[in-house]
Amino acid sequence: MSLRARVTLLAAACVAGVLALVSLGAYITVYNNLYQQVDDELIQQANSVINDPQVVQTGGLRIPTYITRLVDVRFDLIVADGSSAFESEPSMRPPIGLDEREVASGQKPSSIRTDRNTDSRVLAVPYRYQPGVALVLSQPLDATKQTLRELAVVLALIGGGGIVVAALAGTAVARTGLRPVERLTSATEHIARTGDLRPIPISGDDELARLTHSFNTMLGAVAESQDRQRQLVADAGHELRTPLTSLRTNLELLLSASRSGAPTLSEKDRAEIETDIKAQLDELTQLIGDLVELARQDEPRTAFERVEMVEVVERALDRARRRAGEIEFDVALQPWHVIGDAGALERAVLNLLDNAVKFSPPHSRVGVRMYPLGDGTAVIEVADSGPGIADEDLPRVFDRFYRSSEARTLPGSGLGLAIVKQAAERHGGAAYAGRAPEGGALLSLRLPGMPG
Repeated sequence: MSLRARVTLLAAACVAGVLALVSLGAYITVYNNLYQQVDDELIQQANSVINDPQVVQTGGLRIPTYITRLVDVRFDLIVADGSSAFESEPSMRPPIGLDEREVASGQKPSSIRTDRNTDSRVLAVPYRYQPGVALVLSQPLDATKQTLRELAVVLALIGGGGIVVAALAGTAVARTGLRPVERLTSATEHIARTGDLRPIPISGDDELARLTHSFNTMLGAVAESQDRQRQLVADAGHELRTPLTSLRTNLELLLSASRSGAPTLSEKDRAEIETDIKAQLDELTQLIGDLVELARQDEPRTAFERVEMVEVVERALDRARRRAGEIEFDVALQPWHVIGDAGALERAVLNLLDNAVKFSPPHSRVGVRMYPLGDGTAVIEVADSGPGIADEDLPRVFDRFYRSSEARTLPGSGLGLAIVKQAAERHGGAAYAGRAPEGGALLSLRLPGMPG
């Protein structure tokens, strides 16, 4: 069942339930009031008969003259056995039952009931002019029941009409209310069919408008992710083209030299070509590893855990020292922990250290500091002893595949600092580049957390 049909059915069911309760309450109220009116009229007429001061003597009974003025009412005077003490026409006698006989015998002060056989209301009261005799009055219920039947028909018609109106209103409300959902559904189907990630127009400020806004936000994130992927693929293709071309050229040269009749290569040339091939393979390996790391960090965020940054930095230092040669590290760390991915953070710190080692001259020192800033964040600073970063390069050092003019002659893929920036942003922090007091580069990684 569609949502529109469910809304229509729910509206009709709610209105039907309310109308049923209201109709039942109205019917019961009118039913009781009409029967009470009949009872009150019978009681009033009985009191008029009993309290009439004008009486006549008939067959040994004192009969009030008012009894002869009763209209649309059957009446009789009965004794304890139910027989008539008043000479009345049998067709005019009210129905006599146990209740009436008990009133005549004095067992009950009065009685009032509905006689199902004659479909009438029957009242019995003691006859004060003669003990052992009861005055019995009965009034047909035809008019009352006809009124109730007409009321039932009216309530049924009103209820049915109300249900139909509620169903139509529910359909209209569902159609109007679900129109934005239909537009959103059509838009999602269009996106799935064409891949077009343009935002969906928003109208109004209700829940569906907020849903559309959230969906547009998701589309923006997907579009941004696609743009990053396309840019990464384009940049990777551009960066891979040079080492692959050089590697292919060197391999073709080696293969050509190995063919019969081709000029031979000297041992020196062969050694140089083999060195170039090894360097190019190393460059490709590093580039592919960096691309994998960037792609992994673009994945949805996994469950983070408590990470002690002192341990992370020390592990990165151990790895950096093994390939730092004659460069030393001046380390000062204060305890700090974050909630994050220890592997990604270690890779980011290692990239900062490797970058500092790459630009530092032999026998120099690389400064490593970690300390809190007092605002809920801590900073990891890595300062090298190299030439520093030019002013025009400072805003772009963390861009993917960006390499300054000084770095283009050095090994590297241009992705190391991009990985640092991505790891920092993934953990709610940021990466900064500046100049160290000694003149070299100062790269900082700022992360939110708390003291260890």
